[in-house]
Amino acid sequence: MEKLKFSVVIPAYNERENLPELFEKIAAVMEQIGEGYEIILIDDGSTDGTDKLVKDFFERYPLKYIRLRRNSGKSAALQAGFDHVEGEIVITLDADLQDDPAEIPRLLEHLEKGYDLVSCWKKRRRDPVSKTLPSRIFNWFVSKMTGVNLHDMNCGFKVYRREVVERIKLYGELHRFIPVLAAWKGFRVSEVPVVHHPRKYGKSKFGMERFLRGFFDFLTVFFITRYRLRPLHLFGSLGLLSSFAGFLILLYLTILWFHGVRPIGNRPLFFLGILLLIVGIQFFTTGFIADMIVSGWFYPQREFYPLEAIYESSILKSEEVPDKESPGEKADK
Repeated sequence: MEKLKFSVVIPAYNERENLPELFEKIAAVMEQIGEGYEIILIDDGSTDGTDKLVKDFFERYPLKYIRLRRNSGKSAALQAGFDHVEGEIVITLDADLQDDPAEIPRLLEHLEKGYDLVSCWKKRRRDPVSKTLPSRIFNWFVSKMTGVNLHDMNCGFKVYRREVVERIKLYGELHRFIPVLAAWKGFRVSEVPVVHHPRKYGKSKFGMERFLRGFFDFLTVFFITRYRLRPLHLFGSLGLLSSFAGFLILLYLTILWFHGVRPIGNRPLFFLGILLLIVGIQFFTTGFIADMIVSGWFYPQREFYPLEAIYESSILKSEEVPDKESPGEKADK
């Protein structure tokens, strides 16, 4: 069996109209490169008949088709694809035709300069301002907070060395922070400006709720990249801040008491000071317990992993697809 050089991973949700042209462009570029490749299409619970369309693709392309039981989100779809890549180099791109497969050779050249992950930067983005403006704010904020300085953190068009996708696990909506997770693992990350096309068919599947989800996912990434192995540093800092504020309030009330200002026990400020002290102690306790769990004090033989994508176990490959007419069908005729 020919050793595969490239795995092209495409998550898709109701993108039936875009897939034929996308596959043609990918095949043309990969044949020009002249190395063994596979295309892994992850159907994220599409309802537009994508599963019927791809039956014709098996004869024309080296395809793996994974269909999720329901729409599980881009992170789950990507993880399902990453679990089954065989190529040394992994390429991901969206199915909406806004990413141009013709850029793949240039990305590969940049990867060979010593990087482990090359992300694309849609420098001239062909999307409405309702998407571009929040995206710029998001990328600026995440870059400043994480130290991973990319212009386009969430671009789906990326090239990875295989070990990168083997070392990161995606769940929730962590696909937005793949460069941050890779950099945290010690991989070298870079980006390249690319051409971005307007959408031809269909519409974007992401609504306004992505902003709230993105914020919560950022908190998750911020915690696991900075405090996963030292949770007491986070909870201890919060506990110290809360306890110190409570101490100052109670100290102030004590001074008032010694100066004859009484009573102080029925003041709202008194209860706030006690509350802050109690909350501070709780933060410290949480940090200590989390530190002991992480260090293996409670469960020395147990390892903790995030939830992985759930998908159907049956995966079709091009060489496994039978003829359109089975022997039984031919005999019936």
